[in-house]
Amino acid sequence: MNIFYNSFLLIIVFFLVAFFLPVLSFFIGKWLRPATKKGKREGTYESGIEPYHDSRVPFSPQYYLFALLFVIFDIEVLFLFPWAIAYENLGFFALVEMNVFTVMLLFSFLYAWKKKVLEWE
Repeated sequence: MNIFYNSFLLIIVFFLVAFFLPVLSFFIGKWLRPATKKGKREGTYESGIEPYHDSRVPFSPQYYLFALLFVIFDIEVLFLFPWAIAYENLGFFALVEMNVFTVMLLFSFLYAWKKKVLEWE
């Protein structure tokens, strides 16, 4: 029983279990699932409606830029709330730092506006 107290043996057992458990579950799943794929079973299911075109719709890159800017500005504005709550305890240096942060936020907003990323076509 003292052999299990050896830390190297426990690490080896841990790695063996970590390796063989996913491999074993993969083969059990492959063994249990049906092997045939025929007909409508491989088709797309849209709530009983027959698909009449390709489901991949191309999006404009402007959509992704708009969404990315939304996330960036949302997170940056989120940094203002803890600062506003702890403003009295932080002092003048924090006020200067937050003003620099806000000016950078304003410049990035103006840059996005100049590049017409915020205009939706």
